[in-house]
Amino acid sequence: MGSSPRTLQAIVGAPGVRGKKVAALSKDGLTAFIQSIVSTKHEMKEPFYVLDLGVVMALFDKWARNLPMAQPFYAVKCNPNPALLGALATLGSGFDCASKAEIESVLSLGVSPGRIIFANPCKAESHIKYAATVGVNLTTFDSKEELEKIKKWHPKCALLIRVKAPDDGGARCPLGPKYGALPEEVTPLLQAAQTARLTVTGVSFHIGSGAMQFRAYREAIAAAKTVFETAARLGMPKMHVLNIGGGFTAGPQFAEAASTVKAALQAYFPNEPSLTVIAEPGRFFAESAFTLATNIIGKRVRGDLREYWINDGIYGSMNCILYDHAVVTCMPLARASSPRCKGARTYDSTVFGPTCDALDTVLKGYPLPELQVNDWLVFPNMGAYTAAAGSNFNGFNTSAILTYLAYSNPN
Repeated sequence: MGSSPRTLQAIVGAPGVRGKKVAALSKDGLTAFIQSIVSTKHEMKEPFYVLDLGVVMALFDKWARNLPMAQPFYAVKCNPNPALLGALATLGSGFDCASKAEIESVLSLGVSPGRIIFANPCKAESHIKYAATVGVNLTTFDSKEELEKIKKWHPKCALLIRVKAPDDGGARCPLGPKYGALPEEVTPLLQAAQTARLTVTGVSFHIGSGAMQFRAYREAIAAAKTVFETAARLGMPKMHVLNIGGGFTAGPQFAEAASTVKAALQAYFPNEPSLTVIAEPGRFFAESAFTLATNIIGKRVRGDLREYWINDGIYGSMNCILYDHAVVTCMPLARASSPRCKGARTYDSTVFGPTCDALDTVLKGYPLPELQVNDWLVFPNMGAYTAAAGSNFNGFNTSAILTYLAYSNPN
């Protein structure tokens, strides 16, 4: 992983982590750790998360190796867990905040306001006033109406014009329908900023969350270059910030995405030592760092079909199935020991969440061994747009789910 003991010590002492127990995991020791929690601490059998800070550190190293020219500003909306935010702050990340509450949560960890971008192109006036008060001095816009609000409440704020990416890259969650100036709107917006004597320091775009077609980065960077040229033609101060947004995932495809970004920067912004490149990764850092353990609270057998109820679901952490188009997987964990699940006959199984809504269905036709009430199902890769967007529908409170901290070091 490349993380030194000194770095680990810093992470353990990070805000949001400091004072909390962090369990050391042996290689492939996550299952044993979850089993220990189940057997010793969960008389009430409530769902819980495990955040592996070692994974966060490894991902930060991976980003630095593949995209060293792009400073990450973690998208807080993806998962605002304080330990995750604190670890990323200690590693050197900036933060993409979309609201007053997100800015407050980051500042409460001791992060400088200079490491925050208020990356919401449409902000409530009260939130703009708050950003001005605390010194968050970089934000985005894509309309004249937004410029009017900023002129009134935060005129010294540096601005990035948010443009619509030409392609959404096959993203899980496209953002273009909601945000981003169209090509024909760019010049009037820049002229409006000039008239208002506001400082536009660069360009921002976002190809969409969870992109799969990475040529979209090249097309968006090319479009951004056109905006830089338009600003120069209008006699505006030279732009020097390029925000390439998010869309990154941490799997093998990240190398391809990073390569595309680097090639595009070289093609459209060669020999630009004054250019500052930032990005807004969310799921890249959060998704694989969290594992969710859920308890089986009910069972029904209908012939060869097995139906199970668990104590988290679509209205809780698994809202990602609806809103983030996630495909979840799970591993069975028996109460006493996991081996009886290994090699056993499997049955087509349906897994329901705990609420009374039939929509609350997590898995259908999923192969699982014969399980019993009080056994567990463990879901990996549950850190992105999960707990952050859950509700307390039917009295099942997503925000009450505990998170245990661990640290793995494959070296």
